[in-house]
Amino acid sequence: MQLSRRKLLGAALGASAVAVLPACSNSGEDGKTAKKIEVYSWWSGPGEGEGLEALIEKFKKDNPGVEFVNAAVAGGSGTQAKQALTTRLLANDPPDSYQLHAGLEAASDIKAGKLEDLTALYQANGWTAKFPKGLIDKLTIDGKTYAVPVNIHRSNLLWYRPAKLAEWGVSGPPKTWSEFLSQAEALKARGIVPLSVGQTWTQMHLLENVLLGELGTAKYNGLWTGGTDWKSAEVLAALDTFKKVLAVATVSTDDWQPTIDKVIAGTAAYNVMGDWAAGYLQGAKSLKYKTDYDVVATPGSTGVYNFLADSFTLPKGAPHRAQAEAWLKLCASAEGQDLFNPKKGSVPARLDSDKSKYTDYLAWALTEWQGTSTTVVGSLVHGVVANNAWKAEIEKAYGVFVQDKNTASFADAVAKAYAANK
Repeated sequence: MQLSRRKLLGAALGASAVAVLPACSNSGEDGKTAKKIEVYSWWSGPGEGEGLEALIEKFKKDNPGVEFVNAAVAGGSGTQAKQALTTRLLANDPPDSYQLHAGLEAASDIKAGKLEDLTALYQANGWTAKFPKGLIDKLTIDGKTYAVPVNIHRSNLLWYRPAKLAEWGVSGPPKTWSEFLSQAEALKARGIVPLSVGQTWTQMHLLENVLLGELGTAKYNGLWTGGTDWKSAEVLAALDTFKKVLAVATVSTDDWQPTIDKVIAGTAAYNVMGDWAAGYLQGAKSLKYKTDYDVVATPGSTGVYNFLADSFTLPKGAPHRAQAEAWLKLCASAEGQDLFNPKKGSVPARLDSDKSKYTDYLAWALTEWQGTSTTVVGSLVHGVVANNAWKAEIEKAYGVFVQDKNTASFADAVAKAYAANK
């Protein structure tokens, strides 16, 4: 269902009658567990790493004597981290808390009995009134809430350098994917790569936003709920547009930072990436918003927020539960979110954070996120709209699609996978 911003910021989720989380000992078999916490994430690159470090330093200050083990695993959008985490969870060797995206990404871990229900923690700390109801809904499965959001990101963004567009005779970023393809021909004639794209997850990130721009929000939402037929003429046409977009791009095996570096260097005109890029551009690259770089919604998606939210969990059997709960409370706090998000390049999930801390790109992003006219949709690649089993099948079908370019076969495979995994 399409969510208006007004609905998303509606009344808080009603409290459920649940048992209070049981108290646990602060010591384990070795008698030393009270002095340690292990937090698992995929935040290791520029921008995201600095944001995590700000949270870690605050945790250490608030919890003196506790050893903080930063178990970050490198790899864009968590691909490698999730694989390694699965191995640990299957071996009943969980970290004290691990990162996941808000939405259906958590469904398989919940089904496997790997996550604690955090509803009582939400109630005890009044969090249901501090986060948008629509976000709480995305974190809630079968009436229980399993993760704490630390931020909000936007997927549907097109990054570019204004001075370079002017140098190349381009009046401004494209408003539709058809306009982008027209610009691409002119850019190629000047020896400029129109779009830089990296490893598979960045390609699928691009794909979801081409689908959004071509189909509109209602039909895009329908892709994930069964309301839009993947094999319809409209979807096939959108997939064909994606093929044309990918055909004029330079595609590498790089993660997202090197692909946006091509835009900074002036060897590529555009890059489609989430707004974690802002933290990288203004932090590691020391670039100025509107002067050295700029950003707009991806073609066809003005006024739409294709969202994702990074969140943290409490695994069942966490060896240092008290410290894990302290970590979750920090992540959920206004102070923690205001330390983390300006460095990460994201906006706070909380509604009461200090808006003065969000400047340049982030000021615009926060206005868009909290704007009553903004339409909010969820990201495929970043865990909101598809459970892990269906997403894995989509990724498998995409691997075939980029080789054979057969849109009908890809759409058929995705539709069959939905029917099998919904």
